[in-house]
Amino acid sequence: MSLLVILALAVLLVPAAGVLGRLAGRDAGWPLAAGLLALAGGLGVVWNDRTDPEGVLQQVPWMPTLGISLHLRLDGLGLLFGLLVLVIGAVVLAWSSRYLGDGGHASFYTLMTFFAAAMLALVLADDLVVLFVAWELTTLCSFLLIARSGPEGRDPAIRTFLVTAAGGLCLLTAVAVMWAATGTTRLSAVLADGVWDASPGLAAVVAVLVALAAFTKSAQFPFHAWLPDAMVAITPVSAYLHAAAMVKAGIYLMLRFTEALHAVPVWNVLLVSVGLLTALLGAVLALQRHDLKELLAYSTVSQLGFLTATIGIGTEYAAVGAAVHVAAHALFKAALFMAVGVIDHQAGTRDLRALSGLARTMPVTAGTMVLAAASMAGLPPLFGFVSKEAMFKAMAHGPAPAAAAWLVGAAAVLAAACTFAYSARMLTVLPGRAPADAPREASAAFLAPVAVVALAGPVLGLAGAAAEPLLGAASTAVAGDGAEPHLGLWHGWSPELFMSLTVFVLGGVLVLGRRPVDRVLGRRSFPVTGVAVVEAFRRGSISLGEQVGRPTRSDVPRRHLMPPVVALVALAAVGLLTVEVPGLYGDPSTLTDWVLLVLVLIGVALALRARSRVGLLTIAGDVGFAVALWFYALGATDVALTQLLVEVLTVVVIVLLLNRLPSTFHRTGEVRGWVAAAVAVLAGAGAAAATWLLTDRRGLSPAGRYFLEQGEEQTGGTNVVNTILVDFRALDTLGELTVLGVAGLAIVVAIESRGLLPKRPSPITEPDDSPIRSPRENMVVLRVTARTLGPVIVVLSLFFLLRGHDAPGGGFISALIGAAGIALVYLTAADDRVSRMRLPYTQFIGAGVVVAVVVGLLGLLEGSFLRPLHVDVLGLKVTTALVFDVGVYLAVVGVIVAAISRLGVDEKEPLPLRRAGSVSSVLRSEPPARSTTSRPHSSETAPAGTVHDEQDRTRPPLPERPDPFRAAGRAPRKEP
Repeated sequence: MSLLVILALAVLLVPAAGVLGRLAGRDAGWPLAAGLLALAGGLGVVWNDRTDPEGVLQQVPWMPTLGISLHLRLDGLGLLFGLLVLVIGAVVLAWSSRYLGDGGHASFYTLMTFFAAAMLALVLADDLVVLFVAWELTTLCSFLLIARSGPEGRDPAIRTFLVTAAGGLCLLTAVAVMWAATGTTRLSAVLADGVWDASPGLAAVVAVLVALAAFTKSAQFPFHAWLPDAMVAITPVSAYLHAAAMVKAGIYLMLRFTEALHAVPVWNVLLVSVGLLTALLGAVLALQRHDLKELLAYSTVSQLGFLTATIGIGTEYAAVGAAVHVAAHALFKAALFMAVGVIDHQAGTRDLRALSGLARTMPVTAGTMVLAAASMAGLPPLFGFVSKEAMFKAMAHGPAPAAAAWLVGAAAVLAAACTFAYSARMLTVLPGRAPADAPREASAAFLAPVAVVALAGPVLGLAGAAAEPLLGAASTAVAGDGAEPHLGLWHGWSPELFMSLTVFVLGGVLVLGRRPVDRVLGRRSFPVTGVAVVEAFRRGSISLGEQVGRPTRSDVPRRHLMPPVVALVALAAVGLLTVEVPGLYGDPSTLTDWVLLVLVLIGVALALRARSRVGLLTIAGDVGFAVALWFYALGATDVALTQLLVEVLTVVVIVLLLNRLPSTFHRTGEVRGWVAAAVAVLAGAGAAAATWLLTDRRGLSPAGRYFLEQGEEQTGGTNVVNTILVDFRALDTLGELTVLGVAGLAIVVAIESRGLLPKRPSPITEPDDSPIRSPRENMVVLRVTARTLGPVIVVLSLFFLLRGHDAPGGGFISALIGAAGIALVYLTAADDRVSRMRLPYTQFIGAGVVVAVVVGLLGLLEGSFLRPLHVDVLGLKVTTALVFDVGVYLAVVGVIVAAISRLGVDEKEPLPLRRAGSVSSVLRSEPPARSTTSRPHSSETAPAGTVHDEQDRTRPPLPERPDPFRAAGRAPRKEP
């Protein structure tokens, strides 16, 4: 087994979790836990089979032209964090199978396994870019897991995202600086580079950026507020996030960069000072809390402060202390969160003041809480005592001057004493008399995962030597050789032992003096909370954005057109003044060029004189067709086809809006007309000047010559335009495809949320016996045409799709042809209120983007993302670029169908009865919703044959619009 296989299996576990969540409900936690444990076993096998004592390296090309590869590295530090991510994740998922209620939990299990995969990629990454991508994925996972908690999780999720995303920007800046300074993105090479000693200023800048990124993820002051704020998430999320996932990402980052930054003064001072301040602040805030889960959240803030300060010491044994406490903290914090979750699940509350006597009614839960809390308090013979002693030893023997060492030690002892006190406070729910409605003990399956991690505390405390190889390898990866962990309970009369005894005495005083401590801490400690600061920053950012966007917050087109037009004219003027104007070269213009130019100019002149929207649309279409002919005359067949099809579909979409707009334009003043004309002339002149300066028919550029000469050899295709789009510049096409898909979804969301303008009554009056009064009779010719040409157009679109690599065509053109066929069928409907497309356009858009991305990932098999693969099938050359074009086809069709389907229906009008055999029985927006509710379907709510979509089932009936014919005193229009 290799690292790549393990990471790939972790990624594949994500979609499997969604399927299992739907099929098995909450019980999906068991097989998913088994999967994570199997991956942890795989890491152990890879580590034991290594040939290099320093670790295992593996590389897969990703973006070779940029020198970026999927470098994976498993050293001692990566092994420690990888095992924590997988093992603690498995325990939490197994426990979730009993914590969650009945029903489907696909989203929960999908996001949790996604979290595990992202964390595993983070700790195995040996490339700065891969590290950053994984870092941001953990941010995304935490945001989604918090947001899925319901309405109360919305604001905490946003605040968490703001804080951690700001840290991501700091890390991105650090990555760019290190890449530029060292010339490589290989993480191990960057950390071993001599630039850290040669450029102290650069080292200081990187140290600050990396520290800020880690502080935001690990909830260090002043970024600590998001962690307690995120407690709105369900307890399994909190347990994993606090013990082994989100917050541990920041600790891992600091440990990983200690190799390069341990001798940078600003790094040491920043980590030690901020870490100890956070440890004290978190401990004091924990003592103020009565909610067990909130208390645990602030205790995590405090413990992370301890870890940060220990890492900042920078010595070999500081790495040992940090590694040991990372493991101990993961164990006792996971056990405590799950135990609190059991209490909340059984008792219905987490309030310390409302719970008592749990030792009598829930003895197993009480026992696990005692073990985990005692380990957090640092009591022997538990593993937490061993880790606390290791951190105290690092602080006592640090390189700082004596006065600074005493100050650091005193702050650590005081924070640890508060830890002792809030750990004891958690256990106050155990003694006492149980109330009459006392909760019962949970099931064995519910308690087993809690017991496993809780019992690990005394086991590792008494047999710490068993963990020495793993923790020693982790500390060696951080600080090199020189410090061996001796995980025993007794090391003689040492400074760290006296520090621990002081902690027990001070902690005992705080416990015995609980009431005066509560009176002191019950007062408002700080004038402002961290959540309030983050919320103020959020509101201020939104307000600033509103002020910046205010000049463009208008429906007047000239305000939006003026800035780009002015910029275009200014650039053209600068270019004409500073660039030598070339002469005219190449073939002279032909008669065809001049004829088409005259047609375009006539169309522009007529467009300026148009007073109706229909007239302007007609003239603009004529100009577009003339331009398409011009492209064809110049030899750009693909561009001409695209222009022609876009013009056709543009007319269809705009016509759907015309009956919602005034038939004529409002009149403007004469001065405004002249100003607009002048601006238009200047813009046209600027575009012409830019074209003259940048192209001027000077022949092919080196890039164009390369595409012509090497295109067929490199791609197997002879259509240069298509090979550029799907082979050479496929990444650009993927970006444009994504933007197009987002635009299509934005159309749907905007229409659904804001609605359409109401339709205006037609100004045309027809006699009662006129054929055009009946849409059905009026559409006979078009219906016959659609039935004949519809299948032909679909086949034609597939033909253009398949031939695009060697002849004019491709995904975009073929999609436009197919969409034109769909539009033709749509226009044959007798009534737009029933012309709802069956095609699931949103799924088409998503499928198109997914197909394109999957094709890109397949390119990694040949060494680069989006590199086309070529295979021979029965003598035919097949390329994955064709599959990429299929993605383009699906997305473009989805966007056009979305526009036609949503713009062409008036949601405010009641739907008429559907007639058997009519076109309306074929066309609808999407398949009917499969409702699981028991809502009755009476003849009043759902008449037989009525077409309903999912929104019609849940939306209350809207009143009928007044008939414009009845309002005008004429007979009402009859339905066809």
